[in-house]
Amino acid sequence: MKQVSIADLDGIHIGHFTDTRRPTGCTVVLCPEGAVGGVAVVGAAPGTRETDLLNPTSTVNEVHAILLSGGSAFGLDSATGVMRWLREHEHGLKVGPVRVPIVPGAVLFDLLVDDFAQPSGSGITPDADAGYQACLDAMRNPASALAQGNVGAGAGATVGKLNGPSCAMRGGLGRAALNVNGITVAAIIACNAVGDVINPHTDKILAGARTSPDSLNRLNAVEAELDGLSTNGLQAGSNTTIGVIITDATLTKAQAQRLAQVGHDGLARTIRPVHTAMDGDTLFALATGKNHAPVDVMQLATAAGEVTAMAVVNAIQNAQSLRLGDCWWPAASEV
Repeated sequence: MKQVSIADLDGIHIGHFTDTRRPTGCTVVLCPEGAVGGVAVVGAAPGTRETDLLNPTSTVNEVHAILLSGGSAFGLDSATGVMRWLREHEHGLKVGPVRVPIVPGAVLFDLLVDDFAQPSGSGITPDADAGYQACLDAMRNPASALAQGNVGAGAGATVGKLNGPSCAMRGGLGRAALNVNGITVAAIIACNAVGDVINPHTDKILAGARTSPDSLNRLNAVEAELDGLSTNGLQAGSNTTIGVIITDATLTKAQAQRLAQVGHDGLARTIRPVHTAMDGDTLFALATGKNHAPVDVMQLATAAGEVTAMAVVNAIQNAQSLRLGDCWWPAASEV
């Protein structure tokens, strides 16, 4: 096993759209030639599209992009722009004389970050044009230069909200890749969890709930909750960690689904608590089939959990502090 670049994945293009008007955006993983897809939705409050067709029993066997977006359910609109770009370039599932791009996606909730500065909300969320621009970015820039932190789907991400959103810290988007016996396994994760983010090797909190809005002192969210901290003020679906696990291995839909399922182990190692009623944690998996080396599914699943955990940590370590009005969400680098 060795760490490699996500750019080692042939046939994959990844791009961001980051809105300059408010902290939000979207990220697209393009696989124009088609890839086998899988998904695992474990959080209790997901926002998704086209996940049913990824079931191993469903007919469609390929997808052409995965969308990750901020903006809550409004952000699902950005998938329309991804479909438009794919259609313009004649990519998609061939159905008679037409091609239909298959673009599953998931969203995270970043609306409250804006509402703190503008109580009525700005109404700005990723739309179809945002998805289209993310595709242009994906084709324009090499994956090796893919930015991390508060970009794309991670632009408005925060973590550690068990003491209320105003006591949270910055989340973000991260990536990681490993090569195992000649097969590359990578992950792109946008972390916007209600729980604390932990370094899985040291068990130390990297970013999480703070004791007050103007303090860098942190709670231990799990301990505080077990000691009686009430979560009644938190709203279902107002958080969520989403991402994509990508491999060049040749897999079936069932095997791709397994990779997505085991990827959640990586979330459990780095986020506490995780998969809550307030999160819609969703992971996709893509297998391009570019690598015809023999597949050890258990080995790949182990790698999927590892790269997911690594990507979460990278998301937090690359995040930047945000101030909007009187509100402050510090980054892990400030602690």
